[in-house]
This record gives sequence, structure tokens and C-alpha cells, in this order.
Amino acid sequence: MKNYEKLKEAAYERLGEYEAVCRLINDDLADHPEVSGKEYESSRKIVKLLNKEGYQTEAPYAGYDTAFKAVYGDNNHSRKIALLTEYDALPGIGHACGHCTSAAISLLTGLSLKELQEELDADIHIIGTPVEETDGAKCTMVKNGVFDEYDMALMVHLYDENILAPKLQALNSYLYTFHGKPAHASAAPWDGNNALNGVQLMFHALDMLRQHVKPDVRIHGVIRDGGLAPNIVPESASAEFYIRSMDRHYLTELLRKVEDCAKGAAIATQTSYQKKLTAESYDNLKANPTGEGVLSETYAELGLELGNPDRIFGSSDAGNVSMICPTFHPTLQIVEPGVAIHTREFAEAVKSSRAHRAIADGAKILTLQILKIFTDSKKFEAMKEDFNQ
Repeated sequence: MKNYEKLKEAAYERLGEYEAVCRLINDDLADHPEVSGKEYESSRKIVKLLNKEGYQTEAPYAGYDTAFKAVYGDNNHSRKIALLTEYDALPGIGHACGHCTSAAISLLTGLSLKELQEELDADIHIIGTPVEETDGAKCTMVKNGVFDEYDMALMVHLYDENILAPKLQALNSYLYTFHGKPAHASAAPWDGNNALNGVQLMFHALDMLRQHVKPDVRIHGVIRDGGLAPNIVPESASAEFYIRSMDRHYLTELLRKVEDCAKGAAIATQTSYQKKLTAESYDNLKANPTGEGVLSETYAELGLELGNPDRIFGSSDAGNVSMICPTFHPTLQIVEPGVAIHTREFAEAVKSSRAHRAIADGAKILTLQILKIFTDSKKFEAMKEDFNQ
């Protein structure tokens, strides 16, 4: 182990120096939330801070106006680490997913370790990854090879429990549009084919499918278009569905069954349909027992009690990154159990004293994850071996 205790002491000292400015960034982002794809000021403020601290930044980055890449130093090490940084908010309720605090944690981690890259024999990059709540910039970045050079990627998400490896589900989202034939709904309904009936029957078919899928599967949807007027047999109707599973391979199998539900509904109602992918497909978070073991040690070291590891968290484009390199996405508790993300109550919590403590705790978690693995060749190789299995 390469002077782990010495590096930890140095990192903690710098963490104390930068904690206040990262709290300010958190509070500023919380007070000025910007939704996915519109995070112009949020990105600008973060990049401004990083430039001030000596980083070389590239913004826009990877085809996104609000993405960035920040590199400190000569960037000449063969090993590289990506600190993932999210900062998009939700429409109407602001930072109810805690991305402002998550961003502050990644920033504090990078600032704490920037002078220790030589000792770690690793370059630590801070990657701004916008639009997590909608199109998932990390998905496109993965497709374009952005993460191919990294040995590890990591971030912390905020939650109502401390969880080492939250159950992130693979997700596909589709818009199904059914096409029928319009007619007067009273004078000549027999001349029409009801597209809304096709949508309704697809919902019923999916409800029946739920009896025969694995417990981790989630299928949920809304009607986007139900027709124009009650006295017209709907010529067109559409519904958007999210289909999720803990396993990408099983999800692929499940999607064929969902397609059969649409086909059956169309046949039964004498309509046709079209399908369109509405967002990038999210992958599940790939497990890494070695890295998760290190996280477990760190949570215990910091006195953080762990919550239920089997809870389903939802979906994140961090899962896509985990298919390219070992990726860690632990959670930190900033609210009482039962206070859900994507609520006004959670949005109010991101400026609380508990959230401010989480910025320091989260940075310590990520810092120690990096130090413990990158100063121990056996742990590093074991992490890589876990990933390659």
C-alpha cells in the first residue's frame, strides 16, 4: 500500500479547506435550479470554480452544451478516474433528486485529491454529465467512447438511506401510437376503428403480463393522446411506457412480450401501431464485489449505518457507465426514511445541515474509495477482475 495513511491525511486536510466553497455551490444550485438540457448557469458556475482552482476545462463537451470535462495537471498517468457530476433539476420542484448536493460531493472529492495524483499514479477527471433526468447524457457519452479510458467512475447520490450499491434497473421507454379510422361516434361508429381501444387493450394486456414476470420488473405508462372529441372515433391515440428490470438480458426478453401485447391489441381492435424509443436506454448497475467491500469498510469507518440493500432505486445512466468500467454509485441519507426523492420535501432538504454534512461525508467516501483501491495493487486488480467477469 503506497502511503495510504499519509495520503488520507493530506486529502482530509484539503477537504477541510474546500468544504465551504462546495457548500456554497450546493446552495447556489439549489436556489437556482435548471432542468435537464437547460443547466447553462449551473455548468458555468462549476466550470468557473474549477478554472479558478487550476483545472483545464473543456465546455461544451461530448456534444452537450452543458457538459464539461475538467483535468488537473499534465494528465500523463496511464490510470484514470472519472468523478461523475450531475446538476440537472426537476420541473416544478427543483433539486428534488439532490443533484446539487451530489455535484458538490464530486467537486469536493476532486479538489481534495488534485495535488495527490502523482502519488496515486492516476489522473482524476471531473466529468459534467447533464440531462440525467431525461435523455441521460452518460448514455450518449458511453456510445461515443468518453469513458473508455477510465479505470473507475464514481459519484454519490442522495437518498433516505445509506446504500452501498443501490438497485439500479435497466430501462427502456417507448411511445406506442395506434392508428385507426375516424367515424361519427353516434351516427356511424361501425365505419370506424378506434385507436384509443388499441391503447386501452395494450394497458390491459400489460396488466395481465405482470402476473408472469420476475419480482424486480416494473411496467408503467400514461396515455399521451386519447383522441380529439367524444363524438369522433379516435383516429390516433398514444401511450408512453417505461419497462424496467434489474437485468438487461431479461429486459430484452421482456420487451418481446411487451411487443406482443401491442400486436395483440392492434389485431383485436383492427388498428395498427408504431413504436418509438423516447429516451436513451439505461442499463442496470453492474456489481463489483471488491469495490463494494471497500465501500462497506468506509461506511463503517465513518459511522454511517447502512439501510436496506434490496430496495429498488429506479434507473440511472450511471448504469451504462458501469458496463464500460467499474462504477460506484452509493447513496447517503439526508432525510428521514420514507421521504422519497422527487418530492418537495426532498427538495427542501438539500440545503439542510444534514445535506451539508453529507457533502463532507460523501467526499470522504469517494476519496477513501479512490485511495484504498489505487494504493493497493491487489485491490485494484481484484476490482478489474470483478468487472471483467
